[in-house]
Amino acid sequence: MARPRRRPYGGEMSEPDAVAATDLVWDSRTVPVEGGEVAAQDTGPIAGRSAVLLIGGATWSRDWWPEPFCAALVAAGLRVLRYDQRDTGAATLSPVGEPGYTAPMLADDAAAVLSAFDVGRACVLGLSMGGGTAQLLAATHPDRVASLVLVSTSPAGDVGRDLPGPTPEIVETFTDAAAEPDWSDHEAVVTWVVETERPYAGPGTFDESAVRALADRAVARTPSLAPAATNHLAVAGSASSVDVGALRGIPALVIHGGADPLFPPAHGRALAEALAAPLLVLAGVGHELPPASTWDVVVPRIAELALGSVRAGDTTG
Repeated sequence: MARPRRRPYGGEMSEPDAVAATDLVWDSRTVPVEGGEVAAQDTGPIAGRSAVLLIGGATWSRDWWPEPFCAALVAAGLRVLRYDQRDTGAATLSPVGEPGYTAPMLADDAAAVLSAFDVGRACVLGLSMGGGTAQLLAATHPDRVASLVLVSTSPAGDVGRDLPGPTPEIVETFTDAAAEPDWSDHEAVVTWVVETERPYAGPGTFDESAVRALADRAVARTPSLAPAATNHLAVAGSASSVDVGALRGIPALVIHGGADPLFPPAHGRALAEALAAPLLVLAGVGHELPPASTWDVVVPRIAELALGSVRAGDTTG
């Protein structure tokens, strides 16, 4: 079992209260995985609550899950786990264009993070590429997934083949390789990340100062973003198909931006239909973590699903 530790919120029997981001106490661990390691963290009440594993999108280290969002989940009574995916943060780096891992290995990594913190089953929240990893985790490690929250993502199977593609503006971001920065220049890389994120946001939802602060921390913790910028997309593009319909028995929630320029809303509708899951469409939100203005709706829905999975089966080891 994970070692006991005191935290300034939520005892085993107490009701959750408001939690400030500065109150979070993170337990950080290096997790061995096939061919390398990832760097994971855990916070929130250990006993009597459901664990939520956060799996980020392409190039995301754990830093992209903002502390206030994690604090909101903890305040709702959830234990939160996040981690640096390969090629990000303190995780193992591969050479550019030569990822030393596959999509199934990324799903195995997520299972390894759960094991490192003695979590048997968890609510798995995956965003964008992380949503594909979450679906693959549910298909290959069904005993580890109590429920699924799939955000700004698409069916990881044949059901998504005929869905609409990204907007021309987003396609341009894939092909404009000349705009890549000097990867050794911290400020240049931070600015590049900010400008790369901008087109994905919904109208009026882009908080430049917040994105810059997250980018600054992520870039500082990652030796080079060049591998992730290339390798994650290559691995995601070569991922094997998942029989999404076979996941219907897993309680799920699909959250999708109504203005998503990468995966238009039809992707969220198709995923929700394939899973027989409710669909929460966020008006005006793009391809992004739901902005803070939506958390009063989003967080209770996540907590309702995650805590419901406790009644369905024990989510901690």
